[in-house]
Amino acid sequence: MALWIAGAGGVGREALDVALACGISVAGFIDDGIAGNEVRGLPTLRPGELPSQASFLVAIGDPSARLEVADRLVALGHSPVSLVHPQAIVGPLIDVAAGSLVSGGAHISSSVTLGPHTQVHYNATVGHDCVLDEGATILPGANVAGAVHLQRAVTVGSGAIVLQGLTIGQGAVVGAGAVVTKDVAAGTTVVGSPARPIKV
Repeated sequence: MALWIAGAGGVGREALDVALACGISVAGFIDDGIAGNEVRGLPTLRPGELPSQASFLVAIGDPSARLEVADRLVALGHSPVSLVHPQAIVGPLIDVAAGSLVSGGAHISSSVTLGPHTQVHYNATVGHDCVLDEGATILPGANVAGAVHLQRAVTVGSGAIVLQGLTIGQGAVVGAGAVVTKDVAAGTTVVGSPARPIKV
């Protein structure tokens, strides 16, 4: 399988590192903004230029943009695949949906569900029985305790902590270093310790 990585920015290049660690060949990147150029020696194409029925992973940090690109590629007849770094710790009874990215050093505990196009970045931890809905993102060094529900397109920032059993609503953002002690409403950005909503 030759993989195409959608997004040639920082997350895309990190995804390339994960693919190489997994022994997966990467054919190139998909990126409208720099199509025709090379990134780390690989070609960059527009979505419409891919070979038919290509395998892809969307490696874009912003969850909404990631899901939009994924939908676009599926509509063109391509198939999402997942990447899990061999140096990630992944417990038993894990459900990893297509399009997920798990970086090296991540620790995912027992009975966790990773929905389509989710991302767990390096050195992040995900406790037992967590559910990450489509596009949910946990950035480097964050600690999500057990039985947390991250709804669609949530972002948990670097170094943040989400305490056990909480629900983070759709599209919410947990700021870097925040400590979340209660549920977060959809579309809300919270920062600080304890985390409190801010206007953005």
